[in-house]
Amino acid sequence: QVQLVESGGGLVQPGGSLRLSCAASGSSSDIYTMGWYRQAPGKQREFVATITSYNSTAYADSVKDRFTISRDNAKNTVYLQMNSLKPEDTAVYYCRCWTPGANSWGQGTQVTVSS
Repeated sequence: QVQLVESGGGLVQPGGSLRLSCAASGSSSDIYTMGWYRQAPGKQREFVATITSYNSTAYADSVKDRFTISRDNAKNTVYLQMNSLKPEDTAVYYCRCWTPGANSWGQGTQVTVSS
């Protein structure tokens, strides 16, 4: 069982930046892929980005060239650097990880982009 704890959310103006972090504990040595999803009010949860244990990355088209996912395997932590933020990026951001036969979610962190 893996536990995930996100941090780094907050209020930022349009065009600003934030960096989210997600720390894994428990059976974290079994993790092979980590990622970020988000859920805006009244919408379904959607994919944002993933990174494999070999640092292969994938992004949603809506965040490509603005967001960067990275990981520090020694710290069992995944990051999401978000630049050029837009009001439509406002959502609760969730960390997710995959282990053999299972996946885990964090509790989420709120990101609000508003002037």
